[in-house]
Amino acid sequence: MKFTVATYGTEGDTRPLAALCRALMDAGHGAHLLADAGTLHAARALGVPCAPLAGDIRQALSPGEALGAVVGKRGGAQATVKALAAVANANTGAWMREIKAAADGSDAIIVSALAAYVGLSVAEYWRIPAIGASMIPLTPTREFASSFLRPGIAPGFLNRASHTFVNGMIWRAFRRATNAARADVCALPPRRRNWTDQPMLYGVSRALLPQPADWPEHALVCGQWPMSIGGETDWTPPDALAAFLEGGEVPIYVGFGSMAGFDRERLMRAVIEAIGGRRALFYPGWSGVDASALPSNFCVVGDTPHAWLFPRVSLVMHHGGAGTTHSATRAGKPSVVVPFAGDQPFWAERLRRLGIAAAPVDGNAPEAAAFARAIDFASQQATRERAEALGAEMRKENGLRTAVAAVERWAAAGQELRAVGICPVTAGT
Repeated sequence: MKFTVATYGTEGDTRPLAALCRALMDAGHGAHLLADAGTLHAARALGVPCAPLAGDIRQALSPGEALGAVVGKRGGAQATVKALAAVANANTGAWMREIKAAADGSDAIIVSALAAYVGLSVAEYWRIPAIGASMIPLTPTREFASSFLRPGIAPGFLNRASHTFVNGMIWRAFRRATNAARADVCALPPRRRNWTDQPMLYGVSRALLPQPADWPEHALVCGQWPMSIGGETDWTPPDALAAFLEGGEVPIYVGFGSMAGFDRERLMRAVIEAIGGRRALFYPGWSGVDASALPSNFCVVGDTPHAWLFPRVSLVMHHGGAGTTHSATRAGKPSVVVPFAGDQPFWAERLRRLGIAAAPVDGNAPEAAAFARAIDFASQQATRERAEALGAEMRKENGLRTAVAAVERWAAAGQELRAVGICPVTAGT
């Protein structure tokens, strides 16, 4: 079968989809990935055919821009949705044209992140199955509240309703631009209601988020979709990094991925004070931090595979994105979590409940004392043992194999509907 895979977001959104494409190709299928241009290097490294979608997610995350403002101001769900919609709505027409052209002749479309509504519409145009993919839980459940809400903000009896409310809020923010592009590019009628019945794959570890008991059969927690299965790669480190790792005690890793827009100076002052003289690796990512001002006990690293690096550090200080959260935990390492926006507080709370991270540090009001407490907790023997046990459990999963089997099954079922004249994605319009 031939699959078109469309996503739009940061590297944390694109990398798992690149890994899924590679797994589909290894199973004998064709796969073509469309995503933000600046995030496609993972696909190229895996030999996955890919093409860029319009837009610049890194620019959108810079200070003063839509998403950067949310990061810098500790925006809640409504502000986050508004910022995401601003990025998507500016590009919806272009994405519709690009994904429509790429999907010609495909057997199914796999859709994710900000490109999901566009991908679902294109699947409707071509009358082929659409399969959702996500690294955060979106399917309503009574077991926890929407991952876009701050933990504890909704009472437990409203958990399921919170998902419905947030998902509806997202659809309303995207609806006008989506329907305009549906009419202009695909000559489709307007969509009145949100999509709710398409199959959903979650590239999430059951060790971190067990399959909710009340989820339908078409929503599946697969396990992580890592870039490499064994936790090791054949990647060769630069000489400076290799020498630093061999030159003393196991270092702390510090990196905030694609986050930008926060108070860099205040955050790094607090981090440096809390770490003190301990050895540390720092990954600037998209933060814009002036790494030249770091003390000599810090070693600055560039893009480095998490599967290679994280087993070689003592703990991982990060922003709580789904990808880094999974990679740190898979490596058996405790975390110090500094969430800023979106689903990051959700993952911070999951790690706290599992006993492998302390309460998160407020990235918008960072204090050295809070970092120090979180580092002390992560350094305790009991915390390390819990992290090692959880990592061993995660490494037993094969989320990609589970996902490929589900894609094959659901795509085949959709083709059967198509064969009898039923469009797989028009229910609920």
